[in-house]
Amino acid sequence: MPRFWTVDEARAYLPRLRELVERVRDGALATERVRGNGGSGPDAGLDEALSELSDGDIILRDTETGLIDFHAVGSDGVVYYLCWRLGEDELGWWHLPEEGFPGRKPLPRESA
Repeated sequence: MPRFWTVDEARAYLPRLRELVERVRDGALATERVRGNGGSGPDAGLDEALSELSDGDIILRDTETGLIDFHAVGSDGVVYYLCWRLGEDELGWWHLPEEGFPGRKPLPRESA
């Protein structure tokens, strides 16, 4: 069972999330460069950042854009995602699992 985040919890975590996503993005780019030059192995900072995201049940959808989803559940029992992307100042979006990024809607999510 995933961890379900509240909007307030996810918003409070954004400063740390920015650091982690930037580390993942930078680490992935560095790893690509190393592998392109015949090296191997992921960056240790990359592994640590990915591990922290995984431990929090935070879904990294796209490394390049820093697209993140947090599991959430409404008071009506509907499971949805809080959606944030690197470069956005605030967590301000949500979508249903089957809708994905194109189905993002502004918070707050109104219960049915």
